[in-house]
Parts: sequence; structure tokens; C-alpha cells
Amino acid sequence: MASIAGTKSSLTWAVHISTVVLVALWLFPTVGLLVSSFRTADQISASGWWKSMFPSEQNLVIRVADPDENRVQQGDFYVVAGNLFDAGSESVISVWGTSSRAIDAYAAGETADLGDGETLTLEPDGAYIWSGNDDQISGRAQRVFATAKSPPKFTLGNYAETLFTGSSTDSMAKAFFNTLTVTIPATIIPIMIAAFAAYALAWMEFPGRALLIAIIVGLLVVPLQLALIPLLKLHLSIGIGKGYLGVWMAHTGFGLPLAIYLLRNYMIGLPRDIIENAKVDGATDFQIFTKIVLPLSFPALASFAIFQFLWTWNDLLVAKVFLIDASGETTVMTNQIVELLGTRGGNWEILATAAFVSIAVPLLVFFSMQRFLVRGLLAGSVK
Repeated sequence: MASIAGTKSSLTWAVHISTVVLVALWLFPTVGLLVSSFRTADQISASGWWKSMFPSEQNLVIRVADPDENRVQQGDFYVVAGNLFDAGSESVISVWGTSSRAIDAYAAGETADLGDGETLTLEPDGAYIWSGNDDQISGRAQRVFATAKSPPKFTLGNYAETLFTGSSTDSMAKAFFNTLTVTIPATIIPIMIAAFAAYALAWMEFPGRALLIAIIVGLLVVPLQLALIPLLKLHLSIGIGKGYLGVWMAHTGFGLPLAIYLLRNYMIGLPRDIIENAKVDGATDFQIFTKIVLPLSFPALASFAIFQFLWTWNDLLVAKVFLIDASGETTVMTNQIVELLGTRGGNWEILATAAFVSIAVPLLVFFSMQRFLVRGLLAGSVK
């Protein structure tokens, strides 16, 4: 039956289902991060991002206004009146209480008898009246436990706080531009070097070419961590030290083996007739490389650019080793997020915003160039 026209084999269905599952596993957390970056801290703690479009119920602990500054005498009693919520709030209280053991002791609009004539009335919109004698309405403000239903609320304040709050050296905006300063040259430099090397290994005859190709393939399996400290010592000995130049050279060295291997496999698969005809017409190797090979190799160049950009943008280890972070002048976004985790671990809305800002540029790069990715990856795999 699988061979009958118009039917699909079980393997085809398995591939389609697996693809849908993988897309969903990637898409749901990303959408959740985006939605959470626009929500307030209270709403994030009260419900999941998938409930962001619906009212959420929250348990609140709020104190009424300071009685020593806000009380008003009415006859023999003193009264403090106000509202638990900020002006313009649309939250609605359903039940409330004055003790953590009975947070639903009273319905909204009821009056609680606190003893010896002291009372507290709380309305659904948060308006309250606290009354009692001179000793009761003084000192510490009365605490209220309330269960309120709040409408959906989205804000751009998380982005304003994440990008622009803080000094000029420790804001996410500064880290964003630092990351661009590291990533763009660390992507362009290895592509330029690897393109020349790949052409030479693919189309130029010289002694030791096969050995060089074998060394490059061997370098693909060398762990990055193995070379960090020796490379840092080399940088310090030749005067590069820690800084942008050092991190550019480090990323270039770590990225070159894959770049040369990928581009060489693609270039060697180009039609030989084109290269030979150009040589017959008197074109030099440099002219062939710049006017024929490079334009035809754009899918492979774009494929490696995606990999190199994503890896460099999301890198933390190399930046920690080859950049000076003490002053904050060269802090990249990955390190800035780590700092936020250490100092503001409870501010989920800030962490979600910082994380989404960090992945926004890689997502843009990937989706704008992904059509070249498969063509570049399959380069040279089939003869």
C-alpha cells in the first residue's frame, strides 16, 4: 500500500510528526519568553504566559496608609481612608482577611470587627475605611490579605528598565552594542581568511595540500577549552592582552577549521569547466576567486556566517577569558544576564526581557538567511 500513488508511507508521517514536535518544542518557550517580557511581576507570579490574555487571580498582602500621617478624627474615633490599589487600577477584590490564617474571612464590602470597637471595611475596588480609638489607629498600619482578580496588563516598562536603567557601563543597551562589537568582526574576519584558504585547497596545486586538509579536519575535533589558557598566554606575550582584538583573534582561530572545511567542500563541487575556461581566457587565480568562485559560493558563506554569528553572539566562555569585565566597558549580553541572575534573581519580568533582547538578533539573522543554510550544509556531501 505504501507504494500506491497518493498514499504516504509510515516513515513520511513519522518525519512530519517529528518535525512538528521539534518546532513546537522550540516555539513555545520562545513565545512564552516574548509574552513574559511584556507582563508585570505580579502577573508572572500569578499565572503562566498562556493565560496572559485572561484575568488572573492574585493573593495580595498590602498595608493601609500610615495612620500617624493619614488619620482623621471623627468624634471620639479616628479614621484612615484610602485605596489599596493605585489610581486607574481595574483589580477587583473578591475575599479578604486580616490574618494569614484566614485570608478569605470576609467578602468584599463586609466590615471586619477587630475588637474593642476597631473596624475595617474593604470594598471590591480596594477602597477601605479603618476606624478605632486613639491607641488603635496609630503606630503600625493594619495589614490586609486580599484575593483580587486583575485584567490582562502589558507594559513596555520592562524594556525601558532593562535597556536604560543603570549607569552607562552596566545597562543592557551598553552590553548589546558591546556584543555587536565582538560578533560582527568575529564573523567577518574568519570568513575572509577561510574563503582564500578554501579556494587554494580546492583549486590550486601545491605540495602538502593533502596534509593541510587532514590537519584542518583534525582541528575540528579539538576541544575549545583545551586551547583557552595557552592562547591567552600567547596573547599576553605578544602584547594583545585582553580586549576586543584578543577576542576577535580567538573567535577567528576557533572558527577557521569549520569555515575552511565547509567552504572547501562547496568550492570543490563547483563546475570545473567554468574554472578552466577562465584560466584559458587569461584570468588569474585572484580574478577567478573574486569574480567567479565567491559569487557562486554565497550559500556556503551565508551558512557559515549563521553558525559563526550565533555561536559568537551566545558565547560566554571566550568573552570571560579574553575580555576585561571589571570596569563593565566590554561586558557582553551573556555576561550581563548572568549578573542579572545574581543580583535580581526574583525579577522574572526583567530576566525574561533581557533574555528576549539577547535572542532577538540571532532570530533575525537566522530567519533572514536560513534559506541558504541547508544548501551550505549539504555542500560537497554528494558527488
